[in-house]
Amino acid sequence: MLSKLKEFFTKELESDSAESKQEKLQQACAALLVEVMRADFEQTEQERHKVQALLQSTFDLSDEQLKELMEVGEQGGEDTTSMYPFTSLINEHYDYDKRVNLIKLMWKVAYADGNLDKYEDNIIRKVADLLYIRHSDFIKAKLAEERRH
Repeated sequence: MLSKLKEFFTKELESDSAESKQEKLQQACAALLVEVMRADFEQTEQERHKVQALLQSTFDLSDEQLKELMEVGEQGGEDTTSMYPFTSLINEHYDYDKRVNLIKLMWKVAYADGNLDKYEDNIIRKVADLLYIRHSDFIKAKLAEERRH
């Protein structure tokens, strides 16, 4: 079955419109946040609401856009075994500060249920490496969110 994610990485990536690129970046970010939510094999409502709230506030989405983005993000985790397609797109279009901000958002999802699982930590660490985030910035983001909980 062809999924929205497969379309995302074939047909849609060929489009050059700014709106299309923004949509693809949103989908990549959503997939990474959902991946953190799924990492510990327990998807809580707290984590799901946190992902939705972060996506809504970060991208200023309508309720319908948020629903679609969550569907694509959730499907993305099921259909891919690598985070590289998402991170390479983000690296291509986001500057360093935006990439660090994405890592901060991932930490917010990881701590949403009040418990940091080793699998959540591992996923964020891998993404930070793929986004070329300095280790010191990775640790600062983690500690900042840890202090909030």
